[in-house]
Amino acid sequence: MKIVTEFPYEVVEHPDMGITMSDGCRLSARVWMPVKAQQEPMPVIFEHLPYRKRDGTIVRDQFTHPWFAGHGYVCIRTDMRGNGESEGLMDDEYSAQELSDAKEVIDWAANQPWCNGNVGMIGISWGGFNGLQLAYMQPDALKAVVTVCSTVDRYNGDIHYKGGCLLGENFGWASNMLSYSSRPPDPMLVGENKWLELWQERLENIKFDLSTWIRHQHRDDYWKHGSVCEDYSRIKAAVLTVGGWHDGYRNTIAHLVENLDAPVKGIIGPWIHKYPHYAAPAPAIGFLQECKRWWDKYLKGVDNNVDNEPAYRVYLMDSVAPDRWLDTRPGHWIAEQQWPADPIESVDYFLAENHLLAKEPATVQEVIQSPQDCGAAAGEYFPFAFSDELPDEQSYDDERSVCFTSETLAQGYDIVGTPVVSLSLTPDSTNAHITARLLDIRPDGQSALITYGMLNLTHIHSHEHPNALLPNQAIDFKLQLDDIAYHIPAGHRLRIALANANWPTIWPSPSTGTLTLTNGKVAIPVREPGLSIDSGKDEISFDPPEGAPHWQAKELRAPSYQRECSADAATGIVTTSIHCDFGENEDSVHGLISGESMHEQWNIHPDDPLSANVSTRWQQTGGRAGSMWKTEVTSSMHSDETTFYFEAELKTWLNNDEYFNKSFKDQVPRDLV
Repeated sequence: MKIVTEFPYEVVEHPDMGITMSDGCRLSARVWMPVKAQQEPMPVIFEHLPYRKRDGTIVRDQFTHPWFAGHGYVCIRTDMRGNGESEGLMDDEYSAQELSDAKEVIDWAANQPWCNGNVGMIGISWGGFNGLQLAYMQPDALKAVVTVCSTVDRYNGDIHYKGGCLLGENFGWASNMLSYSSRPPDPMLVGENKWLELWQERLENIKFDLSTWIRHQHRDDYWKHGSVCEDYSRIKAAVLTVGGWHDGYRNTIAHLVENLDAPVKGIIGPWIHKYPHYAAPAPAIGFLQECKRWWDKYLKGVDNNVDNEPAYRVYLMDSVAPDRWLDTRPGHWIAEQQWPADPIESVDYFLAENHLLAKEPATVQEVIQSPQDCGAAAGEYFPFAFSDELPDEQSYDDERSVCFTSETLAQGYDIVGTPVVSLSLTPDSTNAHITARLLDIRPDGQSALITYGMLNLTHIHSHEHPNALLPNQAIDFKLQLDDIAYHIPAGHRLRIALANANWPTIWPSPSTGTLTLTNGKVAIPVREPGLSIDSGKDEISFDPPEGAPHWQAKELRAPSYQRECSADAATGIVTTSIHCDFGENEDSVHGLISGESMHEQWNIHPDDPLSANVSTRWQQTGGRAGSMWKTEVTSSMHSDETTFYFEAELKTWLNNDEYFNKSFKDQVPRDLV
């Protein structure tokens, strides 16, 4: 990334600008303001998060907001109520209170003398969600949104449920947020006499959100709230939607580009869950420049032709040997002026006898009964750590699946879009899952994941009103795999792998069960079959990435990452163990120390879905010399045939003395999950 130090506008930073809500709650905002904004009102770029501007997102904030401000925008980065230096209490993710507060900030900012009346929202993940949700609410001043790694559907497109399957991340994220929310404000900003009062109030009222999330196992009104897919026509603001092929939110971009009536453009790179100007695998892009062009058009009225850019700009990834981490992903950029695109055609392959993936219709008779540890090679659902979190070589999971493999391809395919698998199955139980993986079988025999999808079979007709399966009665359904852009060369083979277990990505069904497969096909979206598929030339280009100067900090503890999967020879238990130490740093300007570490352990026996259990430990540290605090969250979850059981404990320390403890314990009936 090129570091820019000279900008058109001089900028003044306000580390703690108070914005008082209508109920008297003071939100704390970090604001970067061009000096000339007092005389020449400028648009506002607003980011609203619970992740703490003082330390939590400081690295990416420092790259980004000063750069925008230096180009003539007032940047406001608020801590949501109950987080960082903001007063009040946080009640849930994307709650009515959160969105009401954000709307008040937008209205307040638009009426300040230094604002020209136009506001844009930016955000990745949580901030990407609430940017879309605020656009759905239609504040008058909100004219444009840049949403990165977000979703249009809180049920089927977030970290809670996917295809009606309970994601392991549902538990993991609840534990993560309990840890995040346990941290106190900075005494330097809120005052030595007030910070303990605010911290105590947070700790006494803190919740383990898993109790809420797991009580809504179907797509009810709880999930419909904040899901903009309920009515795309409500979004009037111009939307730039961005994501990565190695991120769990990769489908959002096509959904928005296809369904919005408002101005909309989409970009997808080969990235994990990061902003694209510093994301990996490379190539990163000049994301801030792309945002600026968006802001210039829709917040300043600059005629810069951004509205004539292709609707869908995506990175077509080349086939590479699978690895847990790739610094660079070979490929090239392609562009479609409209999406869906006319040149995309469906190439059909059929499931056939002898485990063949055939070009002609066929019937098949196979029993799917996967060991419960199938899924170990999937990688993280949301790769985040710039380390070994990508999908591994897939042979381990292929051996635990029913696979159908094509003959060697005489020509390559540019797979661009949404592969769809159609299946006829007969279950022998009332509840079952299916996971389908589309694979690239390389000439050396290595199996590389192209894309995958999953479905709770009780949800084949509705996520809102699922029905128990009728044992020994056939069902027909379609399963959409995740969107992808992937070039599979001539000389490779295609494979479809089907499994009824996918641990630890999804929580197992309550019984092992079998699925008898009698028919199936996969429809593969292919871009311009036979035309220039091996050219490898970029169809569009981006500026190289750049940003403002890095956060200045002293490293006190280096980050580290380890991920291991092992089987106990005596018990047969298969364990996936993940340890991520995010390190500890001391801010060079104001001296605040912040550190974080996490450990997860996922256990299961290949023969027993009810053996599934998970435990986590999160630690946060912070403060300054002579006034240090620490929080620790431990949590665990298991289930039987009828019930989910989970618990958590929060412990805090102040200057090595125990300060506050709180325990959570709950059980929730399973409801076709």
